[in-house]
Amino acid sequence: MKKFSAYRIFEQDGKSSGRFVDLTLDDLDPGEVVIQAHYSSVNYKDALAATGAGKVIRRFPCVGGIDVSGVVASSSDACFKVGDKVLVTGYDMGVAHDGGFAEYVRVPAGWVVPLPQGLTLFDAMALGTAGFTAALAIHRLEQNDLRPENGKVIVTGATGGVSSLAIQMLAQHGYQVVALTGKDNEHEYLKSLGASEILSRKELVMGKRPMEKALWAGALDSVGGETLAWLTRTMQQNGAIASFGNAGGWELNTTVLPFILRGVRLLGVDSAATAMSLRSHVWQRLATDLRPEQLSKVVNEVNFFDLPQVFPKLIQGQLRGRVVVDIKAVG
Repeated sequence: MKKFSAYRIFEQDGKSSGRFVDLTLDDLDPGEVVIQAHYSSVNYKDALAATGAGKVIRRFPCVGGIDVSGVVASSSDACFKVGDKVLVTGYDMGVAHDGGFAEYVRVPAGWVVPLPQGLTLFDAMALGTAGFTAALAIHRLEQNDLRPENGKVIVTGATGGVSSLAIQMLAQHGYQVVALTGKDNEHEYLKSLGASEILSRKELVMGKRPMEKALWAGALDSVGGETLAWLTRTMQQNGAIASFGNAGGWELNTTVLPFILRGVRLLGVDSAATAMSLRSHVWQRLATDLRPEQLSKVVNEVNFFDLPQVFPKLIQGQLRGRVVVDIKAVG
């Protein structure tokens, strides 16, 4: 049986670490669809899993990678045929089911999204979980009455993959975007993506009152912790926050006052478990009205076998934007 390369994560002495191994299809978790991978991407969650910096993996060993795009190599499900271009993001991929860091990926048919017209397989991974999360967050905010005329929208952790894509999407739709970042050398980059104003995290005075000056009509938060608590205190009347990250901590210390006196709405964004009907709708938007016009500006492309060098850089905040992994060149 044909062998192929995969980046598999193991547990040893209570710690997780990854390495390249040779596998066959029989070594992969079951599923109706086998995908010949063309591209994957590296998300913060992938870096946590591969380095052991976060307890993300729920089963060892496990092929890493929560994203993949490629062509169907075989399928026992009538919805997909050999040669179809497809993508998969989220679900249990890369954490409890063998994921996208492999030349071949096998998954349940219910996880597979046909590649939307208007996107290439490369585009799909330049967006990946990050782009999907950004679009889903914007979709949820719009469902909660966010409109450009309501006021400023703040995006935290602005140079990260999700946030840098969200800035572009929001700006294209006419929103006045404020980018919050701790990287003072990236202000011009963020302005080039569409941010109209930059706030330095190092100079930010958060205050300690239950409610501070009302500043934001909407917020997209990848940081959590103290930053998210500050956002709850500074939202406008009926403002909405989309929360999708915890890079700054997972605890939330705030009061009920913003919620009961200003009608602030805190929306959780779980991109991994999104129902397929909504997932397909959001991917269609990513191929149309939410497609970032400057997608290439936020993309770093790496060779499959350079993966181990990427993970620590992502953890340490040394990368901006998105990392796309070229797998198709391996074979």
